[in-house]
Amino acid sequence: MQLDFWTELERPAVADVDGPDAVQAWLQAGLIRPLDYALADFCLQLAPGEHAVATLAALLSRQLQDGHVCLRLELLRHELTMLGESHGQPGPVDWWVRRSLAQWLELLQHSPLVTLSPYTQKAPLVLQNRRLYLYRMWQHEAGVAQQVAGRLRQDMQPDAGFAEQLQQLFPAQGAGNDWQKIACAMAALGGFTLITGGPGTGKTTTVVRLLALLQQQALEQGRAPLHIRLAAPTGKAAARLSESIAGQIAALPVGEAVRKQIPEQVGTLHRLLGSLPDTRRFRHHAGNPLLLDVLVVDEASMIDLEMMDNLLQALPAHARLILLGDKDQLASVEAGSVLGELCLQAAGGHYAPETLARLEQAGAAPADLTGLQQGGVQANPLEQRTVMLRHSRRFAGDSGVGRLAAAVNAMDVAGTLALLSQPLPDVHWPRAVRGVLPELIRNGFAPYLELLGRQPGCVATDEGFMAWAGALLQAFDGFRLLCALRRGDWGVEGLNRLAAQNLADVLNVPADSPWYPGRPVMVTRNDYALGLMNGDIGIAVQVIEADETVLRVVFPRNDGSGGVRLVLPSRLTAVETVFAMTVHKSQGSEFDHCALVLPDAFSPVLTKELLYTGITRARRQLSLLTPVTGVLEQAIGRQVERHSGLREAIESCARDAQGA
Repeated sequence: MQLDFWTELERPAVADVDGPDAVQAWLQAGLIRPLDYALADFCLQLAPGEHAVATLAALLSRQLQDGHVCLRLELLRHELTMLGESHGQPGPVDWWVRRSLAQWLELLQHSPLVTLSPYTQKAPLVLQNRRLYLYRMWQHEAGVAQQVAGRLRQDMQPDAGFAEQLQQLFPAQGAGNDWQKIACAMAALGGFTLITGGPGTGKTTTVVRLLALLQQQALEQGRAPLHIRLAAPTGKAAARLSESIAGQIAALPVGEAVRKQIPEQVGTLHRLLGSLPDTRRFRHHAGNPLLLDVLVVDEASMIDLEMMDNLLQALPAHARLILLGDKDQLASVEAGSVLGELCLQAAGGHYAPETLARLEQAGAAPADLTGLQQGGVQANPLEQRTVMLRHSRRFAGDSGVGRLAAAVNAMDVAGTLALLSQPLPDVHWPRAVRGVLPELIRNGFAPYLELLGRQPGCVATDEGFMAWAGALLQAFDGFRLLCALRRGDWGVEGLNRLAAQNLADVLNVPADSPWYPGRPVMVTRNDYALGLMNGDIGIAVQVIEADETVLRVVFPRNDGSGGVRLVLPSRLTAVETVFAMTVHKSQGSEFDHCALVLPDAFSPVLTKELLYTGITRARRQLSLLTPVTGVLEQAIGRQVERHSGLREAIESCARDAQGA
């Protein structure tokens, strides 16, 4: 592909360094995308002599695909090595190192394509603290930093009797810190709270009790009930939170009037904000804020920088925001690692004496400070609003899955391999992967296939059919193949084919149609007309309608009711077969038995975060399939690095506010 503007320009004096030939070669070699090339072309139309800066803009655009919000110029050489080489032309690394960092900074500081003062002067690129941004991404980062810093300053005073009511919801349970209780108190004391923790640490339990406490205080003081909304990034995560909350409200030690004011319905962030079709904009924004007093967002690790900015801009100034998530999970598919950055120092505590005093007054100060580091309000502003839940109720001390997840998260290669070499009742690490896979697939999906074969012969509206369909969906969620990649024999596409082949004798897969009874599908794009969200999973089944047997796809209602709904296959325009799915797509889901399948060659997507996320999708049983052991070791030793200046910007805004 070649864009006209490059070829029409007179070649500059440094054509071997900054001319179009190298950039076109990068495009043809697949090192950059047509979109990245088009940005460079646009920059040259604005400033025809700026070949070097326009080329750097293309690389900046390309790095967004890997989740980086900006280019950290002092680290760029290392990042560009990940892109690869260009045959016949200097590769990105060779091109970059022909100038020193000082020369690059000088070039950027004097380029008309770059602004050093983005608040007062706009340009396609922004240079701040040796970081190069696209203006749009700088704007999102600055917006999030300002909003978070402002909310960190919001101190809220609980009503009389708060400590007693907190004690009723979290009765003393022996020695040690009750981190759920501490998190609840912290969220009641401010307008912005981060609650992080691994699977089974009680994030949802904490929030349900917090909402009960806030509503109880409002009602007892004669105020109107708080307007509370619950949200999650995906439909699947929203459905799981709905089910979890619905099951816990009835057990709360509060009155019925309080229980009725705790919402059970959870929506997606897109639906909450009101996404406008075919745009990046939303109906709710700073000029039209959301109507709520408290917003709880689950699975916040999946929220990218742009979405976080949109969310914060749409929040009314008085509202509480509570973000829940596992800081160690995979970050969002889009640019940014917001929760990971915000919770970077959560494990150390870093609480200031003033914070501990407020928690003590509220009846929830940590009793044991062992392992925690002392901090300061000015030095650690984010930590004064962050609580890490540390005790997992899902993974007991002897849980192989829990111990394996901890070793991987600590990037302990030797410890991980030592664990896998032990006989663990809930972890299976077969060495002959190809021979094991077919049997693993047949056994894993056996309960779902057995139930599929016992479909009742009744019409779709009968209670018996609805109960069977709900049980079928639940049985299918008992097992899943999880992959790091989409393509290849060890990716989603290859394993879906393998699963279909090994189950063909039961499913009767036709050669001329993608649809057949028992086909499991996942929605890949939000469809608000059908009420289906990206990540929702359904199963094709035969139903009787008007004395005729037809094919329909059954989906869970995702409203906590346990009900199901039927959809015509022809209306599902964005679905794919889902015996196997990527680890990214599995976030927000849990399965009784997970088979985590790694590829047979290393890929840049393989990191300890991907392994940790895949491992912790397993409730009871994990099968880890590694065609090549070295790939596992490399993945454990590699951590996701997403460059941004968000945390630094928040701390700077917080310091400026304190000094004002």
